[in-house]
Amino acid sequence: MNVRLINIGKTTVPYLIKGELEYEKRLKHYLKFERLDLKESKFSKKQSIELLKKKEAELILKQLQPKDQVVLLDEKGLEFTSKQFSQWISKKEMTGLKQLNFIIGGAYGFDKTIYERSNEIISISQMTFSHQMIRLLFLEQLYRAKTILNGEKYHHS
Repeated sequence: MNVRLINIGKTTVPYLIKGELEYEKRLKHYLKFERLDLKESKFSKKQSIELLKKKEAELILKQLQPKDQVVLLDEKGLEFTSKQFSQWISKKEMTGLKQLNFIIGGAYGFDKTIYERSNEIISISQMTFSHQMIRLLFLEQLYRAKTILNGEKYHHS
């Protein structure tokens, strides 16, 4: 199964970049992983937030194939423990799924067309984090899920 993380915008904070690179390197041991950073639209007085989200949605939709599984990382989604998330990943792998896309939106969230295209929605936390921080948190949890599934000692119960 190929896993792709699609992000609106780039991480600009050095310590977050360092953490992301570390977990991306670790993940390559377990699965084919790709990260795609799309151009973030800038909010201005001439452009409404709705128009901004629509532009970002167009960029996202261009990256998806009809058979791709799309999972939004959004505060409105289901919450898992780390073990539950690892079981969820395992089920996806067992279905023979070829492409699993996780999407992190921009600062203003997703346009309705992205919600409509999604297959599932997962929440990292009920707390609010910057979209840059969520990238690192998600990568760590994906890595943790793979170590749990492989019976490794990274996760302590």
